[in-house]
Amino acid sequence: MRFWIVFVCGVGLLCGQQDSVVVTGTAEPIPLAEADRDVSVVRLPEKQSDLFNTWFDLLQLDPALDLQARAAGALQGDLSIRGATFGQTLVLLNGFRMDDVQTGHFNLDLPIPLEMVSGIEVLKGSGSALYGSDAIGGVVNVRTEPIEPGEFRLLAGVGSFGFNQQHAVASFGHSWWQEELAFARDFSSGFMPDRDYRNLALSSLSTLKSRLGATSLLFAYSDRPFGANDFYGALEPQWERTKNWFASAHQNLGDKTEINFAFRKHTDLYVYIRDDPAYYTNHHTDESWQGSLRRHENLPLHGILSYGAEGLGESIHSTNLGIHSRERGSGYVFYDLRSVRRYSLSAGIREEVYGARQVATSPSLSGAAWISAKIKLRGSASRAFRLPSYTDIYYASPSTLGNINLRPESASSYEAGADAYVKANLHVSLTAFERRDTNIIDYVELAGTMNYQAQNLPPLHYRGVEASTVYEPRTGQHIAVSFGALHGQYASPQNIVTEYTFNYPVYDGVVEWRGTVSKNVIARTRIGVVDRVARGPYAIWDVAAGYGSGRVRPFLQLTNITSTVYQDIPLVAMPKRGVIGGVELYVFGASR
Repeated sequence: MRFWIVFVCGVGLLCGQQDSVVVTGTAEPIPLAEADRDVSVVRLPEKQSDLFNTWFDLLQLDPALDLQARAAGALQGDLSIRGATFGQTLVLLNGFRMDDVQTGHFNLDLPIPLEMVSGIEVLKGSGSALYGSDAIGGVVNVRTEPIEPGEFRLLAGVGSFGFNQQHAVASFGHSWWQEELAFARDFSSGFMPDRDYRNLALSSLSTLKSRLGATSLLFAYSDRPFGANDFYGALEPQWERTKNWFASAHQNLGDKTEINFAFRKHTDLYVYIRDDPAYYTNHHTDESWQGSLRRHENLPLHGILSYGAEGLGESIHSTNLGIHSRERGSGYVFYDLRSVRRYSLSAGIREEVYGARQVATSPSLSGAAWISAKIKLRGSASRAFRLPSYTDIYYASPSTLGNINLRPESASSYEAGADAYVKANLHVSLTAFERRDTNIIDYVELAGTMNYQAQNLPPLHYRGVEASTVYEPRTGQHIAVSFGALHGQYASPQNIVTEYTFNYPVYDGVVEWRGTVSKNVIARTRIGVVDRVARGPYAIWDVAAGYGSGRVRPFLQLTNITSTVYQDIPLVAMPKRGVIGGVELYVFGASR
């Protein structure tokens, strides 16, 4: 293992982290300070959304999240954690699975505007015991929470590359019910030919309280046509359009039982030559439903027993992949023993049935102990798996082939770490981890050709370290610095050329400051440095500022201000310096 272990700081916007309650990586909600897994919370600062252009900006605050973007504007990107491929990172929206059965390239194609996002919770390391397939590298749970009732905001902006945007969000209701509506439209003519895009997103979040229990309903829709120049390696000007329909319902039955259900439909229209659709066009439509029944029981000696059953159905109708469907069912049980500021122990197992009575067993064991009032030690071991996507199995083009003989991926993860709550405003964390992957799926170059076919790779080992510190010197000031190092290798010497596996960051660091410059001016800056395997380091510097009070709030956002030439994904160019300026208008509601 050849990398330097450097102990420095920061996990994004960890606001009031000791008091934050997390629901990701645990069977029942717990304070973040009591988590015995490596979980981070990235919050969208209240009344400071003008400092962020998309929810992708939040992902870039944690170096453990490797966002390999294909374009600006949260258009399309691949997300990996700790060297895992984009298909091995499970994306959730309020706990509902958003991973795409067609391909992991669309896992981040969420249909909600930034104004709906309250924050992101990240579980690093295997999470299949809680969430099933795809959670090999980790889990990203995007959360939506109702904003303050009686608020109506409008936002408009213009910027580089023919960019313009119009957003609106409104919230109204009473003590027992609330409705939130959001709209977003973002347009750009592109920083280079055939890189234009148009993003449209609409959403509705309804919450109410009754004698039965809390209820929430989310409805969302998005439409995203875009120029896909070089997205998939072709020389011709490509074009693509995705649409997304999503509906979810959550119902508490008392304080121990809950029922959840969601439906998702996603379409993808791909044109190989933009000006000649008849030459080669693929149209994919996939649908999925998911439902769960969960319950917990309070046991003696601070114990909680959580258990439940889940069902999932997925289908696709595609001009290239054909017509297919599959269903899965699972049951899980977790035992959690916890004494606040003393110790915790969590043990669980999930049995997931798929295919022709095939079963995947995913156990998990984690624990933590406070060795003093300020220092906590933690460790975990877990196992995860992933079923191949329909693209992995059935895709066929002149240069790329799927493989119907693919086996499911599996991985075993181990981690150990420490958290030091030095002061109320200073938190330091260090984590070392290892993951052993088996049957990982990637596209392998066929000998003597430029063609690729999906194959199961030989066993892979990943080892790494992550360190963070968050410091808030005074009210309104936030400083975070973070670092990660990662090393991956085959269990035995191999001479294989793959498309995705070895594009991870060997080193990755983020420095971020956010705060109040004067009485009413807010600002933030972020510097991210990435050194990918065999590609060399590059740095991206972003700055944003705005007026933080009143009904009229102008803002200015500068991205890549040093005009760094870089590619997160090989051969997919990213824009140089960009500027966006605009104003947010509080028509009514909070103005301070």
